[in-house]
Amino acid sequence: MNQERLMKVLLGPIISEKSTRAAEASRQMVFRVVPDATKREIGRAVELMFEVEVDEVQVLNVKGKRKRFGARAGRRPDWRKAYVRLKEGHDIDFGGGA
Repeated sequence: MNQERLMKVLLGPIISEKSTRAAEASRQMVFRVVPDATKREIGRAVELMFEVEVDEVQVLNVKGKRKRFGARAGRRPDWRKAYVRLKEGHDIDFGGGA
């Protein structure tokens, strides 16, 4: 795996109540990732970009919702997210300061 590919795997963190609870309870960070990313690529990308050690990666595909715009029916695109568990003693802080 080259570094250029790893830099494009992570699309961004998902900051929500559910992801915050996962981070506090079990050191899991949640990221939106490219649809063709593998678990190994996701783990290496997190290690490269945030200088932490990854313990485990869980990936799931989220189906896009069906939406209507007046008479037209549409659909949001499918996307993929990854739950990345960090090893003991490692942490990523997205919050900044209040």
